[in-house]
Parts: sequence; C-alpha cells; structure tokens
Amino acid sequence: MTTSELIKDYLAARRAHGTRLRSGERALYQFARETGDQPLTTVTPEAVATFLRGRGDLSATWTTRYQLLAGLYRFALARGHVSVSALPDQRPKLPPPITPYVYSRAELKHLLDATDILESRISRLQALTYRALILTLYGSGMRVGEALRLNLADVDLAERVLTVHETKFYKSRLVPVGEQLAAALVTYLQRRSSLSMPQGTSSAFFASRTGHRLDYQRVVTLFQRVRTHAGIGCPPGACRPPRLHDLRHTAAVHRVLAWYQEGKDVQQLLPKLATYLGHASIASTQRYLQMTPELLQTASLRFAAYAGTMEDEVADHA
Repeated sequence: MTTSELIKDYLAARRAHGTRLRSGERALYQFARETGDQPLTTVTPEAVATFLRGRGDLSATWTTRYQLLAGLYRFALARGHVSVSALPDQRPKLPPPITPYVYSRAELKHLLDATDILESRISRLQALTYRALILTLYGSGMRVGEALRLNLADVDLAERVLTVHETKFYKSRLVPVGEQLAAALVTYLQRRSSLSMPQGTSSAFFASRTGHRLDYQRVVTLFQRVRTHAGIGCPPGACRPPRLHDLRHTAAVHRVLAWYQEGKDVQQLLPKLATYLGHASIASTQRYLQMTPELLQTASLRFAAYAGTMEDEVADHA
C-alpha cells in the first residue's frame, strides 16, 4: 500500500468520526508526493525531517505538520502498516509566534482606497469584490476561509445576519453585522447579481467573473498588491508585512478598545466576543487579543479613573 492510499484510508476514518481535515488533507498528500509515494514503511526518518522543516525558515508550520504525521503514524501502527514511527524524538526550538498586526483606522481606509488598483476590463467587479471582502473581514471578524465560503443564501442583508458554515471547529454560527457593512454588501450584491450563479442560491457570494468561488491563494496574492499600493509594509522589527488574516485580529482589538472607551465591563463581554468570533473557548480569545499601545493606554486610563473613584469613596468614609 502506498502512502497516498494509506492517507485515503486514514482520512476516511477520521471523517467518519466528524473530523474534516481540509487543509490537513493537502499537507498529507504533499507529504506523500515529496517522499515518492512509496509504502510508509520505507519512508526514512531523514525524509520525514525534511518534510517537517519545509523549504523556508523554521516556523510553527513544523508543529502543524508534526501533529498531522503523528495522527497518520498512530493510524498506521494500530493497523500494522508500520512497526515503528519515523517521526523525530526531539522537537526543534521554534521561533516565538509572530504577533498579529493591528491595522490603524487610517490604514484600513488606505486599503479600501487601494482596491482601485484591481480595476480590470476582464473582471469588472474585481475591485468592488475585494473592497467588499475587506469590509466584511473587518466588520465581522470572520476568518478569510469563512468569508470565501459564504453562499448567496448565507447572506441575509434584510436581517443583517451572515450564516457561517464549516468553521474551524465544524460548527455553524450566525454573525450579526452593522448597518454600514450591510449597506456596503447590498451595493456589492446588486452588482454581483449580474454575474453567473452556477449553483443558484448556493453559489458563492464573493465570486469571480465567472460566478465561481474565489481561490484562497489568489485572494491573498491580490491582497498583497493592494497592501503594497496602500503603502503598508513591514513594521519595524517584523519579518513579514501584515496579512489579510490580520483584519480579523484588528476587528477584535478595536471592539475591545471601544468597550473600554465606553466604560463597559470587558471581562464580562469577552465570552460574547469569543462566541462571535467562533472560538472554541474564551482562552483562545484572550490569547488572540494582544495589548496594543492604544489598548494599553485606554486600559490604564480606565484603571486610573477606577482608582480615583475608590480614593474618593475612602475619603468620604474617613
């Protein structure tokens, strides 16, 4: 049995238990290709180590690939396809995780203005589509993949609710959106209705000129053009420029900042934000919210006001 045949059986077993492994499937079949699609018993530890490291700098991708292969080897060991795992016993020291970028409101405006660079005679809605996508990612905090999987039937602009299917944790959720975002999406939908709808209301909401779903990698590539045109490069000390996914992080941080400025109980509201973002637990949301200088300053002012109030109460009762 070749490695790819074994992967097919492994994926079928995992999916029978409700696990989809969409991105994991691509990585596992990449492993099969890069190791010559030979029987797993003949794949050497050196070949496994090469795949785990990848072609670029060592990153968190190593851990993701290791976990995928660990599952595959457990499956193969349990069924007698291999007698020993070729995974390394020791893990390398990985660089610290990269802090997500928080776009300023001025930068968000620059990004939206820069979508004009995507104007095309061949794809007349391309610029409008990417503008609507950027607005959606920031206005809803959705993951990029979730937004790209939206169907026309999932977008209820009368009620201002988006239905997200096939999330990271295999659950659906409803995402209410604000009035301004809903209005922008109405404008986009009016233009999108001129495109083909190959699957009726199950057709992609964010569509290519043929009416089909946008390709994730092409979306990222075109965003890089937009970001460059907007004049947004690598922050000082960073090893890479801001990503499209950082719009989700920005949405979360800006929401918390607004709560602080409004005097809301942020700790009490974090579980609601976790649900809105589709996190499995509040711990994910707390890790996700890095303290930006603006957020830190606002929180400090909030604490100073609280401390001043406490001092006044103590003085009143002295």
